[in-house]
Amino acid sequence: MATTRDNSEPNDGCLSSRGRVRAISVSKEKGTQKTNIPEAELRAGFGIIGDAHAGNWHRQISLLGAESIDKLIEKGVAVGPGGFAENITTEGIDLSALQVGTKLNIGQSARLEITQIGKNCHSQCEIFVRFGDCIMPRQGVFAKVTRSGRLIVGDIVEVVARHQV
Repeated sequence: MATTRDNSEPNDGCLSSRGRVRAISVSKEKGTQKTNIPEAELRAGFGIIGDAHAGNWHRQISLLGAESIDKLIEKGVAVGPGGFAENITTEGIDLSALQVGTKLNIGQSARLEITQIGKNCHSQCEIFVRFGDCIMPRQGVFAKVTRSGRLIVGDIVEVVARHQV
């Protein structure tokens, strides 16, 4: 079983520039729900080893806040982490405050750079068909891996450099 590397609380319960990884998820095909895994290997310039979205492009990893998923659960939607095809479900960090170019340290050694905010949804993807909506186009962010590392559920996510406009 995976263990948290840092047992301190990321913040006082408010969204901040520091949070945690609630879930890590991968899939073999694009446009489908992902399966939760306890840990993953992030490779610079590639993404998560074993995920369909990995490769030499700007959307190697997708992130979605657990707070967004929790709001849907409160409305009765039966969904959990990975349900919107996000690779990393975070908690305690305000992903909506990030801009393209923002850098995140994640886990003990990996680093991500935000490359896209939101996206166009696949036409009638499995997620849209199942839930009648997909929040990734509005609330998801995408990143490329700029420094490799191992990631474990519970690891810290921290904004280390905000992009200046």
